[in-house]
Amino acid sequence: MFYWLYHQLSGGEYAPILNLLKYQTFRTGMAVFTAQLVVVALGSRFIRFMQVKQGKGQPIRTDGIQRHVVEKAGTPTMGGVMILAGLLVSTLLWADLSNIYVWVGIMVTATYGVLGFLDDYAKVTKQTVDGVSGKLRLVIEVGVAAAAVWLLIVYGGHAPGAEALSTSIAFPIFKSVLLNLGWFYLAFGAFIIVGAANAVNFTDGLDGLAIVPVMIAAAAYGLITYLVGNFIFSQYLQVHFVPGVGELAIFCGAIIGSGLGFLWYNAPPAKIFMGDTGSLALGGAVGTMAVATKHEIVLGVIGGLFVLETLSVMIQVVSFKLTGKRVFRMAPIHHHFEKLGWSESTVVIRFWIVSVVLAMIGLSTLKLR
Repeated sequence: MFYWLYHQLSGGEYAPILNLLKYQTFRTGMAVFTAQLVVVALGSRFIRFMQVKQGKGQPIRTDGIQRHVVEKAGTPTMGGVMILAGLLVSTLLWADLSNIYVWVGIMVTATYGVLGFLDDYAKVTKQTVDGVSGKLRLVIEVGVAAAAVWLLIVYGGHAPGAEALSTSIAFPIFKSVLLNLGWFYLAFGAFIIVGAANAVNFTDGLDGLAIVPVMIAAAAYGLITYLVGNFIFSQYLQVHFVPGVGELAIFCGAIIGSGLGFLWYNAPPAKIFMGDTGSLALGGAVGTMAVATKHEIVLGVIGGLFVLETLSVMIQVVSFKLTGKRVFRMAPIHHHFEKLGWSESTVVIRFWIVSVVLAMIGLSTLKLR
């Protein structure tokens, strides 16, 4: 909205200070601040409201860590509503709303947030860990992701002479290697978005465990979107130039700000859980940024913690079905370390450290060309 206002006032002719609005860096910083302010302002009131409405709060797995059943019982969920409020308000205020990438990011995030909300609502009202049917949820996730990828292919920006980039996979390190999948890219892109959403969902199991790695990933992709969307920087780094995608830096800033605001209340001991409302929405947002910037493979590095959590679940299920034995004491893997005797805070902070290291490795691929 403010970017539109800047243009309506003749690009700052009547108020020179408005010239700041043309800079993506300034608007990204303001998006961080605004999103955090919105979430913190909502926090206490929203938590009290949810405590009254939810009563017993989010159901806790009785076959899991037993102290969680005692310590976390009664904690309200759906804190993702706070995150989405801060993220969407901040993005709508500071981003260029004529940009297709911004609207695709909003579409995926909001839709996945609504789907997660319905899942959380079913769990709370029925007081069970089973929410919306897994098959139905997957169908909706795939449909939304496919629609988002189609919009990026058809309406997304591409540099002259690089039209095939929109349906191609770009490989890190190898600057000129492209694998053009044609319209099969629709399935690949949807897989990235859906996979990211569910990977963050698996990771969200301890206080503060998911939100900080999401913010780290958003910060990394915020830098990537800015560089890839800038012709001069993209040429210097020899990465594929994607016109217009730099505006997603504001969206990334909004994720970081809303995450910081939420962490204020989600830090151990958590006063509220983000629930599927937050984890699906944030995961979908990160996956969308990876597809939009043509850095899908790099997501496997930057979001390596989410990949590890997902793989631990898959390995556990396959091993138990084939051999009747479990590889991990409990999956996802963060519970395995708790079973080994690590305290919750130790697991969380060490996983944060791993996320930072992986993000730095992922960003290093920008220069390894």
